Amino acid sequence: MTETLTIPRPDDWHLHLRDGAMLRAVLPESARHFGRAIVMPNLVPPVVTGAEAAAYRERIMAALPDGSGFRPLMTLYLTEETDPRDVEMAARTGLVQAVKLYPAGATTNSQSGVRDFDKVTGVLETMAQIGLPLCVHGEVTDPAVDIFDREAAFIDRVLDPLRRRIPGLKVVMEHITTKVGVDYVAAGGAAIGGTITVHHLVLNRNHLLAGGIRPHYYCLPVVKREEHRLALRKAATSGDPSFFLGTDSAPHTDPAKLQPCGCAGCFTATNALAVLAHVFDEDGALDRLAGFASEHGPAFYGLPVAEETITLEKIPAACPPAIETGDGPVTVFDPGFAPAWRVRP
Repeated sequence: MTETLTIPRPDDWHLHLRDGAMLRAVLPESARHFGRAIVMPNLVPPVVTGAEAAAYRERIMAALPDGSGFRPLMTLYLTEETDPRDVEMAARTGLVQAVKLYPAGATTNSQSGVRDFDKVTGVLETMAQIGLPLCVHGEVTDPAVDIFDREAAFIDRVLDPLRRRIPGLKVVMEHITTKVGVDYVAAGGAAIGGTITVHHLVLNRNHLLAGGIRPHYYCLPVVKREEHRLALRKAATSGDPSFFLGTDSAPHTDPAKLQPCGCAGCFTATNALAVLAHVFDEDGALDRLAGFASEHGPAFYGLPVAEETITLEKIPAACPPAIETGDGPVTVFDPGFAPAWRVRP
């Protein structure tokens, strides 16, 4: 008899959809399995104002497959010129669910991010007052800090002082990659949560670098030592409501990945849930998969758990190696093994 698991339809609390032809190609991959997603605002130019978020949401809705119930949850890109009044209005009307902090230069399309945190204090204080979460890319950009240490340095230099200065601010530390990040979120109380990606649950830096560089495993924050991967798996499968799924699925065309200075990002939307079920099964935690994928995120964001369900079944299924877009092919994440689970069609 086929082993099955039915859970509330999961949500993706960190997703890149891009725009234009790329948006139209990758959106169905997320909408097939996920009910909602926090959509990243790092377009070119970035989504900074409420009006820009509304326009982007319209483009996403227009690109959805017919009959899809997928709901994009919009965010604003925090800059040093962001208007607190615009943020408050966008939040109170239900247009946006969070504001995203990119330290300037930290990752893809982050050039407009924050350099001087004193210049965004007013926005952050407004967000604390209205309960709007701040999603952070948790890395410093100081070139003197080793790239494998930038998450820990961000906690010490930026995040912890910021939370002490504005204690009412809700924060999501996105795509945690280290035991330091796991421990900080776990000890931080109800006002902080952490998303964990699928690829950081299965990759360490040997997968990226040993035996040759694998560009499709290059992401930011970069994958770390095995001890950190194991800490992430322990956190994700623990049942701790501080942690929830954010795939950080980030599509780039193969020509953009396969060049001397290739783009950072793993495109996992197509097979994220199959890989996730495989991981939880391996760790004897299938009973906690619904919490991580479907329940903890809505609780943090103050949203209801999905009434619709999906069923996962223990049947291996082939995944396409790439999807075609109007901009070029995008390679689908290869976890290095054949997932034993699939989402029932």
